[in-house]
Amino acid sequence: MSGRTAEKVLGPGDPAPFVVFNAAGNSPFLIIGDHAGSAVPHRLQSLGLQRDDLRRHIAIDIGVLGLGQALARLLDAPFVHQAYSRLVIDCNRLPARPDAIPEVSDGTPIPANRHLSDRARHARSAAIHGPYHAAIAVILDTRRTSVEETILLSLHSFTPKMDGLTRPWDVGVLHGTGRTEFALGLRDALAAQADLIVGDNEPYAMDETDYTVPFHAFPRNLPYAEIEVRQDLVGNPSGQEAWATRLADAARLAAEISSMREGSEQAPTPGHERSQGGMA
Repeated sequence: MSGRTAEKVLGPGDPAPFVVFNAAGNSPFLIIGDHAGSAVPHRLQSLGLQRDDLRRHIAIDIGVLGLGQALARLLDAPFVHQAYSRLVIDCNRLPARPDAIPEVSDGTPIPANRHLSDRARHARSAAIHGPYHAAIAVILDTRRTSVEETILLSLHSFTPKMDGLTRPWDVGVLHGTGRTEFALGLRDALAAQADLIVGDNEPYAMDETDYTVPFHAFPRNLPYAEIEVRQDLVGNPSGQEAWATRLADAARLAAEISSMREGSEQAPTPGHERSQGGMA
């Protein structure tokens, strides 16, 4: 399953703006990858960057594509991911934000993003950002009739060093408002693995810069987690498979514990039903 649009940005030889891997997956999980792609529309001429720059963390969440596909197979879940580089437009940002189409990323100037008109920014949003999020919304709303409750898993990866600082975490679990019980359970399940350093809202915190989870999970009152895996751990297929197994095991455990807790909170206390119903 894929989506295609062309509004002055995408041409006939360009890939569709989103891909759904394992579309028939019917577990409670829906996996998304905002920064899994590295494509650049032909008309944007590689954004004026060298090819090596488009392989760096500034352009793509390294390892997330393979990680997401492996995790989708293990969890029997659909994996919706962006095909285009975050430097074309960042699908985890509100399109109107300046950093949705950055002029500079981690010190590297992005020539094709400089001095863009509002019309040019809107064209990128309409061609790539809009269809991607529309696809996620359609899948979430369709699943309401076939899945008891969707758990939204947003996959990202982070560079081991940023702004000259070494980041010690192997993985981070991000959460904000809304239904946080699954995210907290996932954090704890990963932290129980003694060989892992797990960040709680590290190396990033979920805040006003995030778009995807707040836009899709919060208004639907869905459990969710945003996961950040260090890029050097998922930079090759073996690392991706190993981390998919870790995440799948932790996600299943977190979902089971969350479901048990929810059930216990909804169950009436002993004698409660009789007192509400009067004398027997």
